[in-house]
Amino acid sequence: MHDIKLIRNDPEAFDSGLVRRGLKPVSSRIIELDQKHRMLQTTSQKIQSRRNEISKQIGDIKRTGGDIKILMDEMMMLKEKLIIVEAEDKILAYNINDQLMIIPNLPDDKVPSGFDEMDNVELRRVGTVKQFDFLPLEHYVIGERLGMMDFQVATKLSGARFVVLKDKLAHLERALGAFMLDLQTRKHGYIEVNPPLIVRDDALYGTGQLPKFGDDLFHTNTGHWLIPTAEVPLTNLFRDELLDEACLPIRMTALTTCFRSEAGAAGKDTHGMIRQHQFNKVELVSITHPDSSTEEHERMIFCAEDVLKRLDLPYRVVVLCAGDMGFSSCKTYDIEVWLPGQNAYREISSCSNCGEFQARRMNTKFRKNGKKLKRFVHTLNGSGLAVGRTLIAVLENYQQADGSVLIPDAIKSYMNNLDVITC
Repeated sequence: MHDIKLIRNDPEAFDSGLVRRGLKPVSSRIIELDQKHRMLQTTSQKIQSRRNEISKQIGDIKRTGGDIKILMDEMMMLKEKLIIVEAEDKILAYNINDQLMIIPNLPDDKVPSGFDEMDNVELRRVGTVKQFDFLPLEHYVIGERLGMMDFQVATKLSGARFVVLKDKLAHLERALGAFMLDLQTRKHGYIEVNPPLIVRDDALYGTGQLPKFGDDLFHTNTGHWLIPTAEVPLTNLFRDELLDEACLPIRMTALTTCFRSEAGAAGKDTHGMIRQHQFNKVELVSITHPDSSTEEHERMIFCAEDVLKRLDLPYRVVVLCAGDMGFSSCKTYDIEVWLPGQNAYREISSCSNCGEFQARRMNTKFRKNGKKLKRFVHTLNGSGLAVGRTLIAVLENYQQADGSVLIPDAIKSYMNNLDVITC
């Protein structure tokens, strides 16, 4: 959500940010609606002021026994006019709000220009890519040959883009999720939360998934939505809250199942677990002071990277260009893990600074103790990590020529000290 004052005061800068995202300028339309809105408010105030004057005059005339009919007629006329003006103003205010709701966040000045993933900028590569003495397989081939990854039965149960994990692979996914959650809570100070997986409209409006991206979500027949990520309930824990500055930053994490319809992903990653309707993810969310959100963003990406470092999985970090960022983000880092079976880096985490964009939509503010001045907080979110994709990375990077899979040292204790997964 954007501050209408910023659009009004510097429309060129606002439109420039949208153009960097590959969108058309909209400030002129917003300002036109805003001017009509302010004119109606001025008219309403003048009517109210005149009604107050008449009310005082009527009182004075009554005390002297004079005729108040003309004034009463004018009062009635003003009342009817005020009803019309306020109704028009209410409709216009809704229109402005609807327009602002579908405009994405503006990119930070340091975000590189560009329109798609080809324009993203690599910042660093970490870890050594393993050289195999055999042709490495993709994860779904490994899983199916182990007899522990079943897409056919999942399709029978639920349709395409689902999977059934069995035996040691089911255990491996559970182990990875527990390892990530323990790391973020014990090492990096995030507070564990177990939130609802079903939310109302307001929660998705608050974080920016609605109104534009309803097709990407699963909707129930009760009017609720399945969460696409724990970012939604975690961030909305503070909707309509006034926080004390001293409690910032607030850092939360959750391991949840997530649901996405993948409406725009037809034909993409149709084989395997890369793009599923249902998956598990450890989410990181921070509620911060505006002056420290940049530093918090760097801290968050470090916390996400730490998972891959401990699992000894090679990866790279890229900063997304303006046109490739998510709707609510003003700056995003992606972590891409190396998948030898695909011979490519694939996204495993996305960490975004949303500035005050979500806070405005949620009406989440803070103030210093005893101070009247209120400011919007900044919100950040990231994956620490996507559990299913981490399982994919372990299978492909730790595969052996005989089809077995070694267990990374960091999670052996979560796997009952198992060293290798075999048929």
